[in-house]
Amino acid sequence: MENEAKPADLIDDLRRQIRYHNHRYYNLDAPEITDGEYDELVRELAALEEQYPDLRTADSPTQSIGGEASSQFSPVEHLTPMMSLDNAKDKEELEDWAERHNRYIAANPAYNCELKLDGLAVSLLYREGRLDRAATRGDGRVGEDITLNVAGIPHIPNRLDTQDPPSLLEVRGEIFMPLTSFTRLNEEQAAKEDRLFANPRNAAAGSLRQKDPSVTAGRGLSFFAYQLANSEGAPSFKTHSESLTYLSSIGLPVNERSRRVESLDEVYEFCMYWQENRHTNDFEIDGVVVKVDSLAQQGELGFTSKAPRWAVAFKFPPEEKTTLLKDIMVSIGRSGKATPFAVLEPVFVGGSTVQLATLHNEDQVRLKDVRPGDTVFVRKAGDVIPEVVGPVVSLRPQGLPEWTFPENCPECSSKLVRNEGESDTFCVSAECPKQTEQRMAHFVSRGAMDIEHMGERTVQLFMSLGWLSNIADIYRLDYEKIQKLEGWGETSVSNLKQAIEGSKDRPLANLLIGLGIRHLGTTGSRLLAAHFGHLDRILDATLEEIAEVDGLGPIIAESVVDFMKQQTNRDLIEALRESGLNFEGPPPPTQEQTLKGLSIVVSGTLEGFSREGATEAIKERGGKSPGSVSKKTHCLVLGESPGAAKLKKAQELEIPILNEEQFVKLLETGEIER
Repeated sequence: MENEAKPADLIDDLRRQIRYHNHRYYNLDAPEITDGEYDELVRELAALEEQYPDLRTADSPTQSIGGEASSQFSPVEHLTPMMSLDNAKDKEELEDWAERHNRYIAANPAYNCELKLDGLAVSLLYREGRLDRAATRGDGRVGEDITLNVAGIPHIPNRLDTQDPPSLLEVRGEIFMPLTSFTRLNEEQAAKEDRLFANPRNAAAGSLRQKDPSVTAGRGLSFFAYQLANSEGAPSFKTHSESLTYLSSIGLPVNERSRRVESLDEVYEFCMYWQENRHTNDFEIDGVVVKVDSLAQQGELGFTSKAPRWAVAFKFPPEEKTTLLKDIMVSIGRSGKATPFAVLEPVFVGGSTVQLATLHNEDQVRLKDVRPGDTVFVRKAGDVIPEVVGPVVSLRPQGLPEWTFPENCPECSSKLVRNEGESDTFCVSAECPKQTEQRMAHFVSRGAMDIEHMGERTVQLFMSLGWLSNIADIYRLDYEKIQKLEGWGETSVSNLKQAIEGSKDRPLANLLIGLGIRHLGTTGSRLLAAHFGHLDRILDATLEEIAEVDGLGPIIAESVVDFMKQQTNRDLIEALRESGLNFEGPPPPTQEQTLKGLSIVVSGTLEGFSREGATEAIKERGGKSPGSVSKKTHCLVLGESPGAAKLKKAQELEIPILNEEQFVKLLETGEIER
C-alpha cells in the first residue's frame, strides 16, 4: 500500500518521541506522558528493531540509558555505568526472562525481590567511611553532582556506622518522597497559593535539584539502598542479599520488604502480592525488581549494552494516564456541598475505563490550574475515586481560558455560598431536589442501611414518580404500583421488599450513618450508639453529654445536637420509629474495659492473633488501635516482620515496645510493662 509507513520511518519517529520524553522526564522533571505510556513506546520500538535488526543503531534509546546530565550541576562520571533494567509486564515475560538464563548458567538460580520505588536513582560514593560524592544516573555514564543536596537528607548517612570502613564503597539506591511528606508539601504549597506538585516522583526530583541545599533538606526526602556497586576493603559476599544485609549493618537504609526466594513461582507470587497491596506503604511503587541472587551467577550472565541480564523490573499495570479534559462540571451532594468534577475523554486506567474524576473543590481547581481543553494526568488506584492530578502545560492550546466556579446551583439555580475560611461551596436551599435525592441514595447505600436493589437510579425513578420525598417514604412504598412499572417483575419487587424490610433490623450505628449528620462518620456513629445505647437518649442529649464521648470532638457534638433539635429531623425520626426501625444500640461490652483510654498500635504478625483479631481484642476492652504511631500512642506491640517506620517512630518517641506475651498480659491487666 502506497501510504503505508516504512519501518525505517516508524523507527525514526519512535526514537524521536522517546528522546523527547526522556528529556522532559530526566532533565525537566515535567513529563507529558505517564510511565506506562512511555514503556509502550519503548516496547514498540524494541519490537520493530527485533523485526528489522539492520535498522538497529548504537544510539537508539533501546540501547542507551535514561537522559543526559543537566547543565545545572557539575557532571560526574560514574565508576561503572548506572544501567537501566529490562521490563516484564506479565508472568509470560517474566518466564521468558528467566528462560534466557539457560544460555549462560546451568543451575536454577535463587532470586532477590525488591519493591521498585517511584523515585530517582542515585550513586553514593564513600571514601574511608565518609560521603564523598553523590550523583544522579544521568545517561548512565555521566550524571549530576548533587552531593550538597544529598548531604542534608536525614536517611543518608554522611558517615558510615562502622569502626572499620572500607576505603571505597559505592552504593546505588533510590531517593524518594514518602506520601506523608508529599501531602505535607502540597499543603504548604496550597497555603502559599503556589502550584501543587503532580506526584511524589516529580516532587522528589524538583526537591533534589534545588540550588539551595536547605530547601532540599526540608522536603522530607528519604532513601533506600538497593545495590553494592563497587568496594575496596569491604567484606566479600556470595549473594546480593548478603551485600544488602551488610549495607544495612553499616547504617545505610535498605527496604525491609525485600525477600530472597528459591523459585520463579515464588517471585511471581511476591509480585502479585505487592501489586494487590501497593498502597499499604508510605511510598509509591510501580513494580518489583527481581535479581539473580548469586553474585557468581550474575557475573556469568553479564550485561547487554543497556541492562544487566541478571535483573528485570516486573512493572505493575499503570494507574496514571493522560487524556483530554472535556469539561468541568459541579455536582450537588446530600449536604448541599458543590463539588467540581472532570468530564474526560474515556481512558482505561487502574483496571477500568474512567470518564469522570474528582477535582475536590474550587481551590484545588485553581491550584492545579486545569482547564477544559487541557491534556491532563488522571490517576486511579484500585477502588479509589479517579483524580485529575494536573495539566500537561506544554500541550495546552494557546489562549485557553481559566475555569471559574459557577455562582448558582446547577440543580435548583439558588445562589451558591462559600463561607469565609472554608474551602467548600454549598447550595443552602432546602428545596434543592438533588440534595434530597443524594440523602436518600446515601441512606440506602452499603455503608448505611444497605438496602439492596435500591440504588441511585431507583431512587431517581421513584422520586420522579412522586413516591419519595424523604427517607421515611422508603418504608411506605406501594409494591403493587412498583410491579406495574416496566422492568419490575414479581421477583425483583419481592427482592426489593425483602431488602427494605431487612434494613429495619440494622444496628443503630447504621441508622445514624444513614441520617447523614454532617461530620458524623462511621466511627463516630458507632461510638454514639455504644455510649448512649438508644436513639432516644441521643435525641435528648446535651452538647456537653455528647462531647464527653471518647473520640468525638466538639465539632461533631455540635453537629449532632443541631441535627437532633431541628423539628423536621425529629419528625423524620418519629416516622422511622413508626415504620419499625431499630433504635436500640449494642449491648454493653462483655469484656472488662482494661484498656479504656489507651491507644495501642500493632505491627507485624502475631502467633495467637490475626491482625484484625488483635485490633478487635483492643477495642473490646475499651482501647483504640490506630494504624500509625504518634505522640498519643501508649505502646507498640511487635510481631514478626514489623514495619520499620512504626518501630523507628516508637523508639524516637520513647514509646514502650511490647512482645506478644506482654500484649496478652496487657489485655488482662491494662498495665504496660516497661
